[in-house]
Amino acid sequence: MKALFKGVALVAFAGFMASSAVAADRGTAEEASALVKKAVAYIKANGKEKAVAAINDPKGPFVDRDLYIFVYDMKGNNVAIGNGNASKMNGKNMLEMRDADGKYIIKGFIDILGTKNSGWFDYKWPNPVTKAVEAKSSYVEKVDDLIVGSGIYKQ
Repeated sequence: MKALFKGVALVAFAGFMASSAVAADRGTAEEASALVKKAVAYIKANGKEKAVAAINDPKGPFVDRDLYIFVYDMKGNNVAIGNGNASKMNGKNMLEMRDADGKYIIKGFIDILGTKNSGWFDYKWPNPVTKAVEAKSSYVEKVDDLIVGSGIYKQ
């Protein structure tokens, strides 16, 4: 009986440690908004061209674990994205992009930034790590005609 209890305790501890490690690999809302503020400051200090190059670099200063910066213009065109898909996405109009429930994502960002200079937008999106559709929230800020954002998967 004692050996069984030790075995169960060991499995429970391993599960706790694994879930703690996964949680540590995920960015928080505070970290996402701080990354956006860092990108906004970089754009203002260095200009759009230099910022786009830095943001598009998946090993650059605007990627942290599962957090990365994305930039769209107010017409829905992707300007930069740090998730390694810049070559596929830059220049593409994503205005009609919808989440798993049919909710317009970029239009949602634009709606938020039409009334204020920053905010959070909730939607559902496939998590590239778990491959499951999960609740996601993105923090966006407006800089001139640009939407600068980063998202977190909620847990």
